[in-house]
Amino acid sequence: MKTLVVINPNSSQAITDGIDMAVDPLRNFGIPIRCLTLAEGPPGIESQRQADLTIAPMLDLAAAQKDAAGYVIACFGDPGLHALRDQTSLPVIGIQEAAVMTALTLGQRFGVIAILPRSIPRHLRSFGAMGVLERLAGDRALGLGVGDLADPKKSLDAMISTGKRLRDDDGANVLIMGCAGMARYRAPLERATGLPVVEPTQAATNMALGQIQLILSHKLQRTDHA
Repeated sequence: MKTLVVINPNSSQAITDGIDMAVDPLRNFGIPIRCLTLAEGPPGIESQRQADLTIAPMLDLAAAQKDAAGYVIACFGDPGLHALRDQTSLPVIGIQEAAVMTALTLGQRFGVIAILPRSIPRHLRSFGAMGVLERLAGDRALGLGVGDLADPKKSLDAMISTGKRLRDDDGANVLIMGCAGMARYRAPLERATGLPVVEPTQAATNMALGQIQLILSHKLQRTDHA
């Protein structure tokens, strides 16, 4: 049966397990979802260089999935998004792009909870390319690495504090979790801030499933030979 393939471009199986748990409710739509870890990736993607180095092996991993109905790139920053779209006519969704588009339907101004300060310039370049900077309330970093996100004692209080600053100081009325490793904290973050929180792998998976069902593609397949 054709399957939506969700690729975690880092090598952390714990993060992939969290992604798998986050997207589990979407399996009720009837399309199988398989979450994969890129063994060649770094333990966490925290810089542009690390992100770019994952692209070639990720393209190979995607090509090896012969039963794929579509793909989700589960790294905030969407490394290899356009390269994979060049490679296939199947739906390809990046979690950053999907999270922003989802947030724009839930509030007027979105705030992003980033992991490290050096992540923010990468985000801003993407938001600028998307033309959504006027809707960005703020992008604030936790000061934690990807590996730290597995520890609730380090992560959750920092995420709540950052979310409240985005709400109170920056005027955000919807929050985006700026890393796939944050998936488990969506519910407590919503309770603590009183704001809708977009978990990006959920947003991207939901969007990909819709495109699969509607047979939508970024590459138009003409059958009339016009």
